[in-house]
Formats: sequence, C-alpha cells, structure tokens
Amino acid sequence: MSQITDPLLITAPPDLSDPRRYTEDGIEEVWRRLRATHPVFLTRRPHADDYWSVLGHDPAARVLKDAAAFSSTGGMRLDADPVSNAAAAGKMLIVTDPPRHGGIRRVINSAFTPRMVGRLNDTIRQTAAEVIEAALDQGDIDFAQVAARLPVSVISDMLGVPRADWDLMLKLTMIAFGADENAGTDPQRIAEAHTELLVYYDNLLSRRRRDPQEDIVSALAHGTVDGAPLTDEEVLLNCNGLISGGNETTRHATIGGLLAFLRAPDQWARLRAEPELLPSAVQEILRFTSPALHVLRTARREVDLGGHRIRPGDQVAVWLPAANRDEAVFADPDRFDIARGPNRHLTFATGTHFCLGSALATSELTIFFEEFLARVGQVAPRGAPRRMRSNLIWGFTSLPVTLTRRATPSR
Repeated sequence: MSQITDPLLITAPPDLSDPRRYTEDGIEEVWRRLRATHPVFLTRRPHADDYWSVLGHDPAARVLKDAAAFSSTGGMRLDADPVSNAAAAGKMLIVTDPPRHGGIRRVINSAFTPRMVGRLNDTIRQTAAEVIEAALDQGDIDFAQVAARLPVSVISDMLGVPRADWDLMLKLTMIAFGADENAGTDPQRIAEAHTELLVYYDNLLSRRRRDPQEDIVSALAHGTVDGAPLTDEEVLLNCNGLISGGNETTRHATIGGLLAFLRAPDQWARLRAEPELLPSAVQEILRFTSPALHVLRTARREVDLGGHRIRPGDQVAVWLPAANRDEAVFADPDRFDIARGPNRHLTFATGTHFCLGSALATSELTIFFEEFLARVGQVAPRGAPRRMRSNLIWGFTSLPVTLTRRATPSR
C-alpha cells in the first residue's frame, strides 16, 4: 500500500474517491473551495493507497499531456483491481503508453473510413429519431433509458455487431456498467454481464478473422503493431474499453444536457430561437456534464506539481469536472451557457490519450439534440433525477420527464 510524504498537506483533506459524494448535488461547491486554495493536494487513506488530486485546469492539462512523466500503465482509475490492470497494461489502449499506444490507436483509427463514418452518421440519425418518437408516443418516460439506446447502437454498429443483437448489447452494457437499477451493484450479475459481452465479442472476432468487414473488430483482427498481429486477448480488451468509453460519455452527457436545459430554461429558449448555436451548446454540455469524473496517472519520475513534490510511483487523479469549472479559464463556470466561447474543456482529456471517440460523441450529441429540438415541444420534470454511486462516472440512473410532441415539427 502506497504511503506518500509531503510537507504541504492540507488539514483533513476530503477523500474525493468516496463514491457517495457524487449521488447528490453540491460537489461543485466542494471542488470550488478546494480549487481556490489547493488545486493539487494529497489524500491519505488508511485502507487504500494515498493519491494526489488535481483540480485546477492548468495542472490537470499538464499531467494529461506529459506522458513521459505520468504513465497510464499503472491504471486509469483509482482502486482498480491490480491483477486485472497488470493483465491489460500495454494491451488495452487506455492503459498503454507511447510508443505502443500510438500503434494500437492507428489500428483502431484505420476502421474509420469515409464509408464507415457515413454509415455511423446514418445510424445516429435513424436511432435518434426512433428513440425520440417512441418516447413521445409514451409521454411519461425515464429519459435515462431513452438516452441509453443511442450510444449502444452506435458502438455496436462501429464494432460490427449485427443490428439484430443491438438490444442484447443494450441490456448487457447497462448491467455491466452500472446503469441498470434492477441489477444495482450486485457484483455477480455485473460480472456475468461482462462475461457475456466478452464471449459475444470472442465469437464475433472468430468470424471477423475469417471474413473481415468494415468495422473495428475486423481492423483489430487484421491489424499489426510493431510488425506483429494483435492477440485475441488484446482485441477483446480493446473491445471492452471501446464499449465502456463509447457508451458512458455520450449517454450521461445526453441525460445531463437535458437536465441542464430543464434547470436553465432560458438557454433552451435561446437554442430554439438560435439553432445555429447547437455546436457551441454541445461543447457546453460536454463541459458542464463532464461524465468522466477522474482519470489516473502514475508518476514515472520526480515532478513538481502545484508546489508539491510528486515522487515516482505516486498516484495522481485528475478530476475532470473540477478542472472544467476552473474560474481561471471559464467565466462564471457554474452557469450553463450555450454560447460560451472559447470552451477549452478537458472532458475528452488532452494529449496522447485524447479521447479516440471525441468526434463520434460530438456527432451523437449534435444529431440527438437536433432531432430533439425538431420533434419535442415541451419537456417537464416529473420526479427528481438520481445520480450514480460512482467515483468514475458522474452520471445518472434516472431522469423522469414528460415529453410533449411539437405541434408543427420543424423537419
């Protein structure tokens, strides 16, 4: 268990790794107070590794950009299973450092041909229209369930899952990644869902090795890094990483974006009146919702960060939503402003590990809210939102609303 010594410790620092902190509103004020006086600070934990928290935008960007000083191979999240992490390090994109990281990234990027990108945009448009229309037919809905369908459909299409299996993917991913309230936090059911996903993709990989198609599983199955093909284990690990990353950010940004509009109706009215603001509105949704709570790095060498001496082996957690509300970078940061610009948010991180799917996630949000504006007349809350109990995802398990169809659709 790692214990860190530093002379500049704050008194009784809060443990931001406690997932209970993120089930209620108010964490923004905690970040604000800490960021004002201690944008970098150390948390000691008697029963887990000590870790540094980074809450300021500038030090956060520095950590994320400096792969030479801060490694990803030690794990990308606090308290991850060390055995699982050791097995994935150097094989899964998110826990691999340069230069191998670049090789894996190039293989995945090779799948994004113009034809595939066009197909994915068609899937986004069609799925968004279908789920919004179904929600309007129902009227009283849980928007968290509505928002879950789009990213799962897109990631399934991207990986090569046949359309007939998209509902299965939705069911399994919601359980595996904690969005199904019926499964709750039952570790056995979650583990079973993960296993079912891996078995499915193992079978898909076998088919794609024999018969490649225009999808990411095919690219991984036939790609090479450093002159050698990827193993089945490496392919499946990266499929799992893509499922998680491709699903979580977009789903929770969509839910959080609608909630932000409900709480700032003037911004919804402005977007209706000025639809040309949609691109900047999407960037503000990404900043304001920041679904990925933290990313972890491990110091490779001694570094001075915010006046503290970070030593080799120290764990450093970058809290992305806190950095995205830094007053030094964002004016009135707790205000949802769809015309905000510039908007240098770190929702997709930065540097070597800048989110591979950032353009796709942006397209999903843009098209979804474009279709939503065109089809939905009014949105009314019909219950309090419920947030996830997680220190990794700042997201939602429920957002009950009532939707009313627009009298004269704009398309």
